Amino acid sequence: MKYAIAAAMLLALAAGARANDAVGTVAAGGIVLRKTDAIAMKKEVLNVGYDWITVDYEFLNESGTDVEETIIFPMPAYPAGQQVGDVYYGQPAGFTVSVDGKPVKTTMEMRALFGGADVTAQLKRLGLSDAQIAYGDLFSDKVKVAPLTAQQRRELTKLKLFGFETTGEDAPQWSVQINYVWRQAFPANRIVRVHHAYQPFIGTGPGEWVMNRETEQKYCMDPAFLKSWHRLATKGSDRASDFLASGKVAYILKSGNSWKRGIEDFTLNLVKRRPDELVSLCFPGTFKKIDARTLQVKLRNFQPTSDLDVYFGNADANPNEGDMPRLGRP
Repeated sequence: MKYAIAAAMLLALAAGARANDAVGTVAAGGIVLRKTDAIAMKKEVLNVGYDWITVDYEFLNESGTDVEETIIFPMPAYPAGQQVGDVYYGQPAGFTVSVDGKPVKTTMEMRALFGGADVTAQLKRLGLSDAQIAYGDLFSDKVKVAPLTAQQRRELTKLKLFGFETTGEDAPQWSVQINYVWRQAFPANRIVRVHHAYQPFIGTGPGEWVMNRETEQKYCMDPAFLKSWHRLATKGSDRASDFLASGKVAYILKSGNSWKRGIEDFTLNLVKRRPDELVSLCFPGTFKKIDARTLQVKLRNFQPTSDLDVYFGNADANPNEGDMPRLGRP
């Protein structure tokens, strides 16, 4: 069933947000494995807040023989020609991965995408380096990249990979997808524990704090939630308001379907920074209050059919600064 939860809270505008500004959510998620009948995800505990996301997995190789698989942590794609800095592009800040308590060494894979197609090979054939593919001019204060030659610009323009179409200025038209990858051994009949954590890219700022029908539907806001929301939005004012500070978090959850039988034992904890916050989302199951800041739902044999979108109302949420996309280990 769809679920929405509400708790009374005080009005607090997000410090440091730019006036008349909004930054939309950008979804990251968990680790991904190709569809397999050998490896079962026995347990996943996902903790979601607007300042941190942590995930703990327990995997079991049920095949009877040792297996080695490639595991991928996909980063959200970003437009190569439209960066406005590190925020919301590249790698989330605080990114860590460990297996059985030990840090993991990963390698980086980069793809250039345009119109749903992988155009990396085309760019390489024209002589573009990884840095020229991944970094736009607005990263120039952080990394030195050779400019494209006139010939490269002409060839890219013919392929519609350079121009004005999506950016409104003469710039690359592709998006960049960076994945961090490692090979993981799964010994037969032994639990492997994986932990990763990062600061999510949140949607916040005055433009994201307005209540409308689209927001109500996306986050399954019920009448009790909306009553509390509007009461807080008008607190200290003599007129109604549709404006309340918030933080919106997106998490890619459908990748759990790559594991045998989905997620056998799934726990979602919604973690508020303060007890007096409003939280709403669409999600199956019944949430229980674990403590003043944590709401929890548990599901068995969970096969997610949609990703996770969580609304933290009246949240003292500032945009989390991501790290510049790194052409190497995170």
